[in-house]
Amino acid sequence: MTTPKRQKDSHNYHGWLLYFYSVPSKPVNSRMKIWRMLTKAGAVQFKGAGYLLPFSDDHYELFQWLVSSAAAMGGEASFVKIERIETMKDSEIIQMFNQHRAKDYLDINKKLDELERGIGGIKKGTGMMGDNEIEDELHKVAKEFQEIGKIDFFLSDARKEHESRFNRLTSEFTELTGAGKQRRSLEIAPRRIADYQGKRWVTRKRPFVDRMASAWLLKRFIDKDAAFGFVDEDDLESLDKDTIAYDVMGGEFTHVGDMSTFEVLLKAFRLKDKVLGIIAEIIHQLDLNDEKYRNPAADGLREILEGVRKTARDDNEALEKGMGIMEMLYASKC
Repeated sequence: MTTPKRQKDSHNYHGWLLYFYSVPSKPVNSRMKIWRMLTKAGAVQFKGAGYLLPFSDDHYELFQWLVSSAAAMGGEASFVKIERIETMKDSEIIQMFNQHRAKDYLDINKKLDELERGIGGIKKGTGMMGDNEIEDELHKVAKEFQEIGKIDFFLSDARKEHESRFNRLTSEFTELTGAGKQRRSLEIAPRRIADYQGKRWVTRKRPFVDRMASAWLLKRFIDKDAAFGFVDEDDLESLDKDTIAYDVMGGEFTHVGDMSTFEVLLKAFRLKDKVLGIIAEIIHQLDLNDEKYRNPAADGLREILEGVRKTARDDNEALEKGMGIMEMLYASKC
C-alpha cells in the first residue's frame, strides 16, 4: 500500500483564476455554501479581496458555476483569468498555496503518530492496536492523502514529508505481518519486450476487468502489433509458439500470489509508468476484492465495463471496447 500518486504538477498550470463575490449576509448558509465550495476546491483567499486558484479547465468551470450560484442567491460575482500578478512572483503564490496545504496535513500527522505507536507496540509485543485495526487505519490515511492530493497543486514539502513517513510505516507493518516475506517469495522472471512482438494473445472467453486491462496494457506498451483471441482452457496445450496465453490457468502470464495478471505484466516487463501503478491498484481492487487498495474510481470503472460486456455483440467487441475505456482512464490520469 502506498499513497496515491498525484495526477497534476505545477507545470500543468498556466496562469491564475481570481474569483470575487458578494452575497446577502442572510441567510448565512448561502454565504457558507460558496465558501465551502471554494475551500473544497483548494482556493486560497487573496489579499482579502477574492479567491485564487491555478488555472485549469475544471477550475474555470467551477468559477462559472459559482458566479451563477451567487446570482441565484441575490448576490453578484465575477472572475478573471490572469497570466501573472504584478506584485508577486509565481513562486510566492505557490508558497501561499503550499502553506495552506501544510495545515491540511496536520490531522494526518496526528494519525501517523498513532500508527507509529501501534506498529511499535507490535514490535515489542505490547501493542494495543491489532493488525486489522492498523491496516484499516492505513487505508483511511491513504484515502485522506488522496483527497488532499487533489488540491495540493504544487506537491508541497508537507506532502513529501508526510508521504515519506506514511510509506515507511506501511513498509514496516507489511514486514511485521509477513506480507512482505510472502511477496519476496513470489518471484516473477523479467521479460524482454523485444521477445514478445507480433504475438497472438489468448485468454478465457467473456473478458472482463483484468483481461480487458491486460489486453490494453499489452497493445499499448508491450506488443503494438498484438492480435487477440479466446480459447478454452483445455486447448492451451495445443497453442503454437507465437501464441501467448494470459489470465488463464496455466498461461504464461496470469495471477501470481495476490497479484492480478495486470500487475504481473507490469512487473515482468518492468514498466515503471506512475499512472500504470495507479491503474494497477484499481484493477487489483476490482479483480481480487481483497481491500488491499481502496480507490474511489474502481466502482465507476466496474459499472462502465459491466455496460460494455452487456452491450457488446461478442467477446472481440467487448475486449476492444474495454481496451478503449482503459485508454481513456489512462489519459484522464496523465
